Amino acid sequence: MTDDMTIRIDSEEYVLRQDGEGLQVGRRNGTDVAWLDTVEIELLPGPAREALDRGDMSDESLMTALRGVTQAEIERGG
Repeated sequence: MTDDMTIRIDSEEYVLRQDGEGLQVGRRNGTDVAWLDTVEIELLPGPAREALDRGDMSDESLMTALRGVTQAEIERGG
């Protein structure tokens, strides 16, 4: 994955960007992106990593993993 990828989770649109061994997760705000967190890709469940490798942003396992990341950001007050 070399380019930013967009995924819609519930009613929010997020941007994913691979950065070395990490996956940056951001929220689109108009034309800008507010980066929320970077997650080690190896920490994602196998099916979510496979969906990410395929670029399948509609895969339920990837969406579930990212819901956890975004929920953690909300709970931290991000």
